[in-house]
Amino acid sequence: MAKSFISVPIETVEKSILLIRGQKVMLDRDLARLYGVATKTLNQAVKRNLDRFPEDFMFQLSAEEARAWRTQKASVGLRSQNVTLKTPRGQHLKYRPYAFTEHGILMLSSVLKSDRAVRVNIQIMRTFVRLRELLSSNEELTRRLDALESNYDAKFKVVFAAIRHLMSQPASSRKQIGFRARATKK
Repeated sequence: MAKSFISVPIETVEKSILLIRGQKVMLDRDLARLYGVATKTLNQAVKRNLDRFPEDFMFQLSAEEARAWRTQKASVGLRSQNVTLKTPRGQHLKYRPYAFTEHGILMLSSVLKSDRAVRVNIQIMRTFVRLRELLSSNEELTRRLDALESNYDAKFKVVFAAIRHLMSQPASSRKQIGFRARATKK
């Protein structure tokens, strides 16, 4: 019997990838949602296997990073057994999120040990590869544009000078086009 393929839209994965501390990462909450598990379950599995997650695979957001992330994503990660927290959701964050790098995300599929985790990880890895390709092609385009600008700067100075000359001519020397309304006598 063939395994059913779990399709995660690439846009969903792309929106979940953040740039924190100069690294492309995904937060535990977003990964848990994609894997179909509770954030608590994902973090418990990671804590049971901490030796598989060195600092370059996973790190916990600082209080400032968590605050900055929380303001961007309102009403996420709020947990309360009773109604003691202020009513605007997302104002308090009980746990600082964990951020997983690409290597940490790869390691998650072996820790979670589910078919869904493996299939979702495949989609996430494809998204990371696609983003890397886009960035490298964008860098190449930027390099080419810089080269063109440096080669053609002198030639375009003449064009810019002509445009400035046209812009600086007084408006009165230009011939008016169109109809003029005659003043009517009352």
